[in-house]
Amino acid sequence: MLSHKKSLDILRKTNALLEGHFVLSSGLHSPKYIQCAKLLSFPSKAEKICKSLAIKIKKNFKKFDLILAPAMGGIIIGYEIGKILKKETIFCERIKGEFTLRRGFAIRKGSKVLIIEDVITTGRSSMECVKLIKKSNASVAGFASIIDRSSKKTLKIRKKIISHLKINVPVYKSNKLPEELKAIPISTPGSRFNK
Repeated sequence: MLSHKKSLDILRKTNALLEGHFVLSSGLHSPKYIQCAKLLSFPSKAEKICKSLAIKIKKNFKKFDLILAPAMGGIIIGYEIGKILKKETIFCERIKGEFTLRRGFAIRKGSKVLIIEDVITTGRSSMECVKLIKKSNASVAGFASIIDRSSKKTLKIRKKIISHLKINVPVYKSNKLPEELKAIPISTPGSRFNK
């Protein structure tokens, strides 16, 4: 398994760990942003991280039938983990702001579903996936991500998250920004704001 230090080195070398002033998908502000798409543009480096995450998933989730990944960030991660663990993998995508199963994807009644994302900050996307799973009369096996940057204060998920890396990055509400962050132009790199 990759160490925390080697994993951070990979994120930096692939420019997946960004610094500046970011408005996250949650609406919170942060001086750092994890852009896993940059990591995934280097498949040989991403493969090492996915293999390491797959080992953790195998140890923590003894039985599940299906992987569900939210678009866009979770699609490649879900695919790679599904390939490694030999599990069927599907994704959901936003239509008019809500996650929907399309392209003939379905969740079988009674199946146990593992939700996989690239980065979990508040868990909002994962909890939207939970709604799809429950609507299909299936159950949630658990949650996994390459990076867990959640905090107890903002996290909507109440179950344990299995992640390759836990990274603590400060987040702020727009009315409580530190002065040094206010001085930096804002970027909105997440996909939630795209219409």
